[in-house]
Order: sequence, then structure tokens, then C-alpha cells
Amino acid sequence: MKNSISITAVVSNFLGLIIFCLGILNLILVHPVPGIVYVVLSLLYFSPVESFFKRKFGFSIPIAALLVLALVIFWFTLGVSDLAEMYGL
Repeated sequence: MKNSISITAVVSNFLGLIIFCLGILNLILVHPVPGIVYVVLSLLYFSPVESFFKRKFGFSIPIAALLVLALVIFWFTLGVSDLAEMYGL
């Protein structure tokens, strides 16, 4: 049996881990509200949640929409959030 991992799965999991880490940092260092929102949004990037959406609602979120969401989250974190100010970014 051959295991094949697609590029989209790797990118999706990588973005999910980054957003999850940003959520934990916001949760601990800044404020719980954006931290909880980031952690919940990071779940959208992982394969089990994607398959749940596909099974429950009949569609999955396109990778392009997830990339745009990730860019918005990074932009918000680096531009507006107190987390960026704490580290001088």
C-alpha cells in the first residue's frame, strides 16, 4: 500500500499549526478572546475537521479560501494585535 501526501494537505496542516500557535500565544500573552478565535479557526485547516465538514454539510472549504483566511489572520496579528507590539514587529 502506497502512502501519498498531497501538497495541499501539507500546506493546510502547516498553516493550521502556525495559526494554532498564534492562538496559544494570544491566549497566554495578550487576551483570551482573540486566542480562542484563532484556536477555533486553526481547526479548519486540519484533515479530520475538513472530512467532518464534507460529511456533515456536503462541502469542504476550498484551499484558496483557507489561504486568504490565513493571510488575513497574519495581517491582523502583525498589524493590529498587541502580540506584534510586544515583540517589536
